[in-house]
Amino acid sequence: MAESQRVLARSKVELDRLLLEAKLAIPAPRAGFVSRAALIESALESHRRVVTVTAPSGYGKSSFLAEWAAAEKRGVGWVSLDRFDDDAVKLLTLLASAFVRATGGDGRLIADMRGHGVSALGRAAPRLALALRESRRDFVLMIDDLHELATPACQDVLSVVIDAIPPGSQIVTASRREQPHLARLRAAGQTVEFGADSLTLDADGARKIFAEAAVPLTPELADAVTERTEGWPVGLYLSAVIAHDNAEGTALISGDDRYVADYLYRESLASLPADVQRFLRCTAVLDEFSGELCDAVLDVLGSQARLRELEGSNVFLIPLDRRREWYRYHPLFREFLLSELRRVDPGRVAELHVRAAEWYEQNGSPEKAIEHLLETPDRTNSVRLVTEHAMATFQAGQMGTVQRWLGELGPVTVESHPPLGVLAGWIAVMSGQAIEADRLAAMLESASFAPKPFDGSATFDSSRAMLRALMCASGPERAAADAAFALAQEPSWSPWREQALCQGGEAELLRGNADAAEALFAEAAELARQHDNAGVQALAEAECALIAMDRGRWPEGAARVERALSSVELHRIQDYAIAVPAVVAAARLALHEGDLSRAERELTRAMRARPVCTYAAPALATRVRLSLAKSYWAIGDHATARHLLREIDDILLHRPALGALLGSVSALRDIISSSAAGAGGYSPLTPAELRLLPYLQTHLSIPEIGARLFVSRNTVSTEVGSIYRKLGVSSRSEAVDRATSIGLLGS
Repeated sequence: MAESQRVLARSKVELDRLLLEAKLAIPAPRAGFVSRAALIESALESHRRVVTVTAPSGYGKSSFLAEWAAAEKRGVGWVSLDRFDDDAVKLLTLLASAFVRATGGDGRLIADMRGHGVSALGRAAPRLALALRESRRDFVLMIDDLHELATPACQDVLSVVIDAIPPGSQIVTASRREQPHLARLRAAGQTVEFGADSLTLDADGARKIFAEAAVPLTPELADAVTERTEGWPVGLYLSAVIAHDNAEGTALISGDDRYVADYLYRESLASLPADVQRFLRCTAVLDEFSGELCDAVLDVLGSQARLRELEGSNVFLIPLDRRREWYRYHPLFREFLLSELRRVDPGRVAELHVRAAEWYEQNGSPEKAIEHLLETPDRTNSVRLVTEHAMATFQAGQMGTVQRWLGELGPVTVESHPPLGVLAGWIAVMSGQAIEADRLAAMLESASFAPKPFDGSATFDSSRAMLRALMCASGPERAAADAAFALAQEPSWSPWREQALCQGGEAELLRGNADAAEALFAEAAELARQHDNAGVQALAEAECALIAMDRGRWPEGAARVERALSSVELHRIQDYAIAVPAVVAAARLALHEGDLSRAERELTRAMRARPVCTYAAPALATRVRLSLAKSYWAIGDHATARHLLREIDDILLHRPALGALLGSVSALRDIISSSAAGAGGYSPLTPAELRLLPYLQTHLSIPEIGARLFVSRNTVSTEVGSIYRKLGVSSRSEAVDRATSIGLLGS
């Protein structure tokens, strides 16, 4: 790695750490805040697991939580959410980080939150829930700005976490609007609720705020200003600010509509120098900011000192860390400043976002850069960065974030930039979205793109050929030709060469050339190790292991299996199609070694992950099921072996031209059909049932689960009944307990 790359890597790690610290840091109670000690005491005395604070902006929700946190004797975990955290994996990672900080728990829990799609609900959320239930230390988990969560996936994992809060601990949430989980908790008597009426201030509160601003307030004026602002805390504070600068200010405030903050803010802003007003307006495009970032966006120096000055004089500037390096504006104040910026200098908004994007990119946070660029008309740089980082973000488990990026770019932009379509195709294949993968592949067939792609591949034609080889829609000869074409295009230093080698190996297996396949997989494994490409390394090592075991080279196979599993576990990619062969190989090795317990554990893991292996990657999906069927047949579970053979038949309906693999399928079919053995074992959960299973942890109704999975109510009812029958249970809770005990959930 070049020195500049090492510096960038360190910079990225440092910036990511600082931004994470800002989200997890417990804010100090702010000066001038009216104490809510009585509300805190009532919440504590209730001993209820869930406390909710729901009110519009400006009611002091965050300050209430901060005061509570400062008074707590239990461990406190804090999470400040923003609009970019509306991703199930991001949310779980933040919650796990806060819990570990609060309790001194095992930090490995944080890495366990990685995963994609339904695995966040099926694997990560149950793991976090178990850690919460088993915590040896009472804790309070505080979540500020919960209204930023809008996606169903986030609501689902949050419900699992809430249900896991143990006696003696509490979860406290602050939100501008009532959250979906609240009605259920209210009906069960499990929550304490504070609304706007609990947070409004009386005349005594008004006097305290005015006293903090060094403004005398008679009892009559206190009553008047409280009535005019309807006890709205931020309105009272603004009244005090205005009154401080204008002896008649209190009387000037109409307060007829507590949501008309613009007037109040404009009055409080008017007394500031023009350059300070300009600073405030321009930095409002930033969700959070430091002095260095402000310098870059405004093309000035000295912003850190200015932020320190503003913090001392303006309650609407909120520090995000103890060192006072990162800040944000109060949401209402920021909304006002943005409206002022659009009114005073509308042409500058995009320019400021672009400068912010440049700073984030230069400082190693391309994800933040993308978010700013998506606020501008600059689709060229947006496409560049999304193309460069979509796959890595997806592999980090943040599929929701990638889908949002692609959605904000829009289908026209994606289709007009074919390399981005290729990446979307890879993501669809690896996450088991076969229909979407086919749609994208069809779109790409007629596409052309001459410039060098931003994803690091040599050419668009090369990356398209690799995707086409993986999907193998036209048989092994075409797949082999596509892989060979890509290999000729991708040099040894290309991050895509190991992928081309893997696709070449897969094609050679379909052509019946195991020797050639093994050589290609071995080269791919070594190159992937050098490039730190976890997915390809896991696949290539697993394929080499299976070939070695086929040829009786068991020690070599064992070493390969160990390396493949290590890559899968280290990078938490258990639920990606490319990682399933590693688990299949581990099961086969355990059977050979006579370790039936380990074999069953690995078989369960593979069966659980197999839904992402679809006909979109037919060779991989078929060989996974073929190997599993052989293993289950060997241990006498004939029902599962037969079921897997039927799943293979379904794959072949979509992709019938799979070369030598068809002979292996036919051989197993002959063994099964000629055997007099009964249907030993039990029918496994189907891929559809495995997708539904994690939702049984939630309190979603049958119709609501159907809406999540885009299937009918009748289909859900049928699948739930089948899950109960196969697991030998009669209720959702029993199904969850049984699935967890056998490794289908959480492990």
